[in-house]
Amino acid sequence: MSNDQGITNVVLVHGAFADGSGWRRVYDNLTGRGYRVSIVQNPLTSLEDDVAATKRVLDLQDGPTILVGHSWAGTVITEAGTHPKVAGLVYVSALVPDEGQTTAQQYEGFAPTPNFPIDTVEDGFGFLNLEKFHIGFAADLSDADAAFLRDSQVPINMSVFATPVKTAAWRDKPTWAVIAGDDQSFDQAMLLHMAERAGAEITVVPGASHALYISQSEAVADVIVKAAENALVGAR
Repeated sequence: MSNDQGITNVVLVHGAFADGSGWRRVYDNLTGRGYRVSIVQNPLTSLEDDVAATKRVLDLQDGPTILVGHSWAGTVITEAGTHPKVAGLVYVSALVPDEGQTTAQQYEGFAPTPNFPIDTVEDGFGFLNLEKFHIGFAADLSDADAAFLRDSQVPINMSVFATPVKTAAWRDKPTWAVIAGDDQSFDQAMLLHMAERAGAEITVVPGASHALYISQSEAVADVIVKAAENALVGAR
């Protein structure tokens, strides 16, 4: 469904160590502007499972859609974004692998992030280290908000990072990227490299943490609106 705004459907996809509730401020902003917003709840059990969960929500859309992914969900939307209803992609401090690449390969050659240690438990799932969670994931959130995210985090099957993507939707669809200026989870040079390779229109939010989709929700929503207004015009 399109109107004066262009595309009106938006699907938001969360990353590792989080769930869909983190998108609430972006959701409120966009729905307040008249957009129809849906939020995927990834199981974080495999790339295949997360892609399937995303496509189920895309199937429910009634027309062209902007697909948005944060962090690990960048890998998810890279593959799920080939869905025919996806008109444009927005990567929010997100991974942007190419066809045949794994998520882990994106880190090669870039600086380590010591404030983002992942603790893996016996069954192969990983949690973000509790002591480092605030500085590593949500440095620009309040102590209370960061503590809630830390204590409600969703573990991810660490094997997902070794799974190659089969297709890269950004090769065929217009792409935008929002990058946190003070991201402690990913090296900013890595984020810029991936976004530039994808031909994305890039917005850097100064001072923002990896949780910029919460702390800088208005800036993130503004980029999504820009994508919605321009994706059909800029289709590759």
